[in-house]
Amino acid sequence: MFRFTKMHGAGNDYVYVNAFTEKLPHNLPALAVAVSDRHTGIGADGLILICPSERGDARMRMYNADGSESEMCGNGVRCVAKYVHDHGIARKEDLQIETGRGVLPIHVEVQNGRVVRARVNMGTPILEAAQIPTTLAGSPPQNVKLSAGGREFDVTCVSMGNPHCVAFVDEINDDWVLRIGPQVERHPAFPRKVNAEFVQVLSPREFNMRVWERGSGETLACGTGACAVAVAGVLTGRLERRVVGHLPGGDLELEWSESGEVFMTGPATEVFSGEWDSV
Repeated sequence: MFRFTKMHGAGNDYVYVNAFTEKLPHNLPALAVAVSDRHTGIGADGLILICPSERGDARMRMYNADGSESEMCGNGVRCVAKYVHDHGIARKEDLQIETGRGVLPIHVEVQNGRVVRARVNMGTPILEAAQIPTTLAGSPPQNVKLSAGGREFDVTCVSMGNPHCVAFVDEINDDWVLRIGPQVERHPAFPRKVNAEFVQVLSPREFNMRVWERGSGETLACGTGACAVAVAGVLTGRLERRVVGHLPGGDLELEWSESGEVFMTGPATEVFSGEWDSV
């Protein structure tokens, strides 16, 4: 048995476990599947462990709802920073959280002693096709044709420590997200699968977005995906460097700075805590 905390960033919800103090079962992929189930488990987009780190204030390990381990989660890392601050692991406003992407600096906004929002330096986007990774042409592939589900459409690919395939469309609908999204995720052009973002540009400073996440399906928000959209929008001339992304679970503020780093600001919310009786 171990204690957990349910948290979400703009509706992108995970089960968080403090690995500083809790003893976890050995089969973490199976645990992620069990706790994520929205009918027989706690219900979440995945499992995130908050672990000791020799390089920062804490280390984040994340598992998708299907049990696969992922490198990075932008909404998740904001919630990790909130937990680290609010639960006294490192009670300061400027934190260093180790991830599969490296150590990310995070500034938290505190009200009444608790974190409500966080600004994350997500680092520089990875634009080399082989490192994204994708076999599509270009570094990065920009406005290249992809065929999936009987459609041919333009995509731009970016990695924010995890791979993203961004499609700018006239209208976002269930056919794009729920039918085409899974086929993009598993497309042969992406050897490690991919997160698929479908984006409607509202203005050079604003966009709507839905995402089909690798290993989790549609989620209410994807922080790394929103960052990838911001980068793809600049690369293709659709967006300015400072934008607001509207996702089903809430808004994220994105900036691709002239220095090359991407910054993401958004909410972090604790929902409840409890005990999981593992078997």
